Amino acid sequence: MPTRATLKEPRAEGRRKDSRLETLLFRLEAQHICLEWAFREIADRPGIVFEMGLGHGRTYDHLRIHLPEREIYVLDREIDCFADCTPPENYLLLGDIEDTLGAAATRFDRQVILAHADMGSYVNANNIATSAKLSRCLPAVLAPHAIVLSDLPLELAGTRSLPLPPGARKDKYFLYVNGPW
Repeated sequence: MPTRATLKEPRAEGRRKDSRLETLLFRLEAQHICLEWAFREIADRPGIVFEMGLGHGRTYDHLRIHLPEREIYVLDREIDCFADCTPPENYLLLGDIEDTLGAAATRFDRQVILAHADMGSYVNANNIATSAKLSRCLPAVLAPHAIVLSDLPLELAGTRSLPLPPGARKDKYFLYVNGPW
């Protein structure tokens, strides 16, 4: 059995600042804080909500509990969520995000007041490609003063970055508003 002395430590230059557990924890904390802030900000504004990246449906579940009067549309490639977190079929837009957002731009005509994108992965090349698609296509659906929350940094035409609410760690989530704030 190996002893601590015989186990090799990772080389210092190969170490990440945070463990994968910490990275996930800090991202989820920031996501929760940003969502709670956004719920207050859109309370008196009309519009629909986009949840991009359904995953297991945890954020969708959070959105529908805290925004019960809102129409919430979910965009993802496939359904892979908990059974009780599956959106109604008429609120589900399946396909590549570039295609679904392109179709949504015509269908929803800038009605999205809150767009939440949780589409990042641990593969940097995928994150760069996803960020580019979102940056290209998302602005066409955004209402004036819409809020965008994302786990990936975006470059959205017509929007500007906002500072994160207190308690959310920098670079764990990203916050944008469409137009002046």
